Amino acid sequence: MLGEGIVKGLAETARNFFGSYVSKQRLTTVQYPEERLPQIEAFRNFPFLVFDGADPHAGLRCVACQICEKECPPKCIFIEKSKDKKPDAVAKPQFYPTVFNIDVSVCMSCQICVEVCPFEAIKMDVRYDYPTEDRFAALLFDKDQLAKSNEYYHQIHPTEAAAVDAGLAAEREAAAAKAAAAAAAAAAKAAAVPVATTAGGDSQ
Repeated sequence: MLGEGIVKGLAETARNFFGSYVSKQRLTTVQYPEERLPQIEAFRNFPFLVFDGADPHAGLRCVACQICEKECPPKCIFIEKSKDKKPDAVAKPQFYPTVFNIDVSVCMSCQICVEVCPFEAIKMDVRYDYPTEDRFAALLFDKDQLAKSNEYYHQIHPTEAAAVDAGLAAEREAAAAKAAAAAAAAAAKAAAVPVATTAGGDSQ
């Protein structure tokens, strides 16, 4: 029937309008920005950098490998690698980014940077509103703006963050076990070295 779609649309609008007076489920409009709809865990928008501990510089997981920069389709990531190393959150010396910028005005939220990162250092945020009068400099986020704690990561993506932490803990345990085994092997090898003797049989 001609106009049937319009009639159905108007009926749905009327159902929500009058139904909103008796049911919160019909409140399809919120008073943004004072009110905001809760984000689902799988929502993603722009990337951020994860750091462990309380210090965003000392605990930054990023080691400036630049894989995300190379793989980024719109080329909105810019990284400068340090010349020296600093201890990370587990006291292991690592390179770090002296500069890490993301132009969110260019970012297409494809999440490729997250998928290729071998250190679980970059994740997707749920924030979507960055109002500004400057669409260029104000939307070029630097390392300080991008760094967010692992606790924040757990707040916005609890299931994913828990799985990541479990994986990182397993890797650390494996690395510690490997180091302990290597140390034990080295000690056993040193103990097995024969003692040199003189021609008369006295040990030296």
